[in-house]
Amino acid sequence: MKKIIIMLSLAIISWGAFAQNDYSSMNHSEKDQGKMDMKDNSSASASITVKHSKSASAVIDRYLKLKKALVEDNSQKAASESKNLFDAFAKFNLSAKSNSEQKELSEIIEDASEHAEHISENSGNLDHQREHFETLSNDIRDLIVIAGSDRTLYQMYCPMYNNGDGGMWLSSSIEVKNPFYGSKMMKCGSVQQEFTIK
Repeated sequence: MKKIIIMLSLAIISWGAFAQNDYSSMNHSEKDQGKMDMKDNSSASASITVKHSKSASAVIDRYLKLKKALVEDNSQKAASESKNLFDAFAKFNLSAKSNSEQKELSEIIEDASEHAEHISENSGNLDHQREHFETLSNDIRDLIVIAGSDRTLYQMYCPMYNNGDGGMWLSSSIEVKNPFYGSKMMKCGSVQQEFTIK
């Protein structure tokens, strides 16, 4: 019985705190209904420093070209760039890395290569390519954290992608150009993290 009373008390306190918010400043005029304003948030919420390294340069170059093709809604170009990315993974040099880094990077590259291959094999199916691109982006981020980068990169995030579950991608610019929606919602997203090099 005490637990129920405590839980009810917490619920009432939480509801009370929520109810005190001032919603009078929200503008809900008829002309604004159905219109969403996606703003470019140019300030990164977090910064991660990675080592300066050219070992991932070819992978980053190809990934950014693939992203650009998806931004442009160009499925054929995305397939072609993804094939180039697949080839860059095959040429990635692990020899200068420690044993533990080699193991982690090998697993990341194996997974990322599968997604790159799926994208290259699905020309004409942008939705499917974009699904694999989202997972591929996570792999590229993980690769950069271990292998380093030769440039500053930004982790972007679109909260609306994948039915509201959200999706992330990497960019060389803080300007939001959404590869998941392309021309449909080009500016949906914001900077989540900045990867700087030391």
